[in-house]
Amino acid sequence: MTDRPATPRSDALFARASGVIPGGVNSPVRAYRAVGRTPVFIARARGSSVWDEDGNEYIDYVGSWGPMILGHADPEVTAAVVRAAGDGTSFGAPTASEVEVAELIGRLIPSVEMVRMVNSGTEATMSALRLARAFTRREKVIKFEGCYHGHSDAFLIRAGSGATTLSVPDSPGVPEGVAAGTLNARYNDAASVEALLAAHPGAVAAVIVEPAAGNMGCVPPRGDFLPALRRLATEHGALLVFDEVMTGFRLGAGGAQERYGVRPDLTTLGKIIGGGLPVGAYGGRKDVMSMIAPSGPVYQAGTLSGNPLAMAAGLSTLRKIAGTPDFYGALERLSSRLEEGIREAIRSLGVPCCVNRVGSMITLFFTPGPVADYAGALGSDTKRFGAYFRAMLSRGVYLPPSQFEAAFVSAAHTEEEIDRTIASARAALIAAFA
Repeated sequence: MTDRPATPRSDALFARASGVIPGGVNSPVRAYRAVGRTPVFIARARGSSVWDEDGNEYIDYVGSWGPMILGHADPEVTAAVVRAAGDGTSFGAPTASEVEVAELIGRLIPSVEMVRMVNSGTEATMSALRLARAFTRREKVIKFEGCYHGHSDAFLIRAGSGATTLSVPDSPGVPEGVAAGTLNARYNDAASVEALLAAHPGAVAAVIVEPAAGNMGCVPPRGDFLPALRRLATEHGALLVFDEVMTGFRLGAGGAQERYGVRPDLTTLGKIIGGGLPVGAYGGRKDVMSMIAPSGPVYQAGTLSGNPLAMAAGLSTLRKIAGTPDFYGALERLSSRLEEGIREAIRSLGVPCCVNRVGSMITLFFTPGPVADYAGALGSDTKRFGAYFRAMLSRGVYLPPSQFEAAFVSAAHTEEEIDRTIASARAALIAAFA
């Protein structure tokens, strides 16, 4: 079997796109450069499947990078969007649906006492940090190597060789002054955070973290890591910010903070709360959120914030999740079945790989592991991952085209599809290590 499905229409579209869109794509990882081929262009999707422009069908584990927890084109969500569109696509004015979404988020995530809707995860995290700096009257922020919080300047920072090493911009165009305000710690290493707080006394406004990392691949927190962050932030007068853009409503109705029993001061959300439409939100303690304009002096605005189509899709999605008995239990069983099947393939073939999973987020790393931080993830053999990705694609399994991303199981996947995926993974591992 070839590792390249026939995709002449996708190839032609990519050639056209490359002439009018930088790199031919509107988000870098979509270019497939890391996996040694050109991208497939998706034409339509339903349930757990996507179809490319050439008619090839794939079992989808990208799920629009996380939002499609119900699967694609869920009938109830689609109907809600159609009804909303019939009344107008945007008003730039308050609507009942944004109030309903805010109330439902607050009921499901108790730490979110007030919430502000925005249009993307990047906008949510950027706004949350501005608010944290204003509330604490401090300027520095601690983030973690390998945790992605969007593409605003403060987050595009490369970690130094040690916890107290000055950061430098990781992208041209990021001012040195902005980089100097961002301190980098090691994920799953609370001691590195403690050292930074000690080295910058009274200067750190916030500690921001993916409570379960998904942007270096899926990396779960160790048992004492998140509680230690809560304790350290409180002791040093900093705000603890959970970036739950990916994990919010993915790991449970109350997000990762419910799963791990740690309450942050601020939470950022996105993806699932928009049901697949562009969305973001940030929220948390009422005393902190009350500083946002027009209640307070911290300015943040957005023409399309609380867009009625996104609110309709998100409200329908959240209601269905909350109203489905054993929703997360069923998702856990499917995801565990996939994990164990891949683990068994690794054991039986004797290949140097490991699997990380948290709920319905999963990554197969091409390293013996264990992978508990960014350095561990970077030890992966990306060339073999590329071969594995291409072999899976040829077998009708659509994975994130990067070693350093999480794959997602949805409620639309079936046990039969999980078993087909496991069989494909075994064959693809053989191909990758041939």
